[in-house]
Amino acid sequence: MDLSGKDFLIVGRAGMDFYPDPPGTRTEDATQFVSCLGGSSANIGVALVKQGCKAALVTRVSDDAIGRFAVNQLDHYGIDRTQVTPVGGEARNSLAVVETRIEDHQSVIYRNGAADFEMTVADVQAATYAGRSALITTGTVFAADPSRTAAFRAFDLARDAGLPLIFDIDYRPYSWPSAQVAADVLSRAGDMCDLIIGNDVEFGFMAGDYDKGLEKARQLAADGKLIVYKMGELGAITFHNGQEIRTGIYRTQALKPTGAGDSFMGGFIAALANGHDIRTAVLRGSASAAMVVARVGCAPAMPTTDELEAFLADHPGPTE
Repeated sequence: MDLSGKDFLIVGRAGMDFYPDPPGTRTEDATQFVSCLGGSSANIGVALVKQGCKAALVTRVSDDAIGRFAVNQLDHYGIDRTQVTPVGGEARNSLAVVETRIEDHQSVIYRNGAADFEMTVADVQAATYAGRSALITTGTVFAADPSRTAAFRAFDLARDAGLPLIFDIDYRPYSWPSAQVAADVLSRAGDMCDLIIGNDVEFGFMAGDYDKGLEKARQLAADGKLIVYKMGELGAITFHNGQEIRTGIYRTQALKPTGAGDSFMGGFIAALANGHDIRTAVLRGSASAAMVVARVGCAPAMPTTDELEAFLADHPGPTE
């Protein structure tokens, strides 16, 4: 998979995150909040840009102050938002109220009438595919129509342009009408992709049995896909060209449990794009994830290349 062009098209959402301030504050006790860019696809874009890549986002945002906040934040981080389209009516941007605390952590997600689910086939057809390194998306984009149909159309357009398809399963039950619909749609999406990243629970969900996640990952790898099977504190198994590459995690003093997946994806893909081998890329993704959970926020917490290099130089290494 040649990602050396370092120019990625991402299909998915951008939203707003609220963090009770100061860190450690419970939401119900908060008197002030810090705001930042949110949404898994936007966060992945930030991670890529901070590590030397280009990223363009295709999505819809609400035609109001919150949507404009998201657009302004995309500009701030240098993400191409040419195909980020405002939508009026009752659609609203997603909002996450997320605590910077580990013990009894609370995250409250507002996704009713989500603006990003209003993305249309016309939106993805207006995007530029030629010359990109890959198309990246996450499972949430498939949870409702017209976004689902549009995302599958984007897959077809990317395929026609010769782009690899990169997919983070990112299963979030609250976004789906039923578990069965989710399993069917996510499996269909996974079958089309070249690189799939997910945790043991998500692969088990796709398999229809949580005990068969590893079997599902191996099956997908046997079809020629690059698979990263994440297992939390137990590290990851990466399936590539018949190999099973096992890697551990970097230990840090975590402030929160959120943001690790987006940071891993961005760090891993950026590493591949910058010429690192598969094992090194997984470790750089793991280090990026460890850095983000030790910082406030998601988008602002994504490490730059220099920050990542400094972390790797000073850290004793992953636990195996």
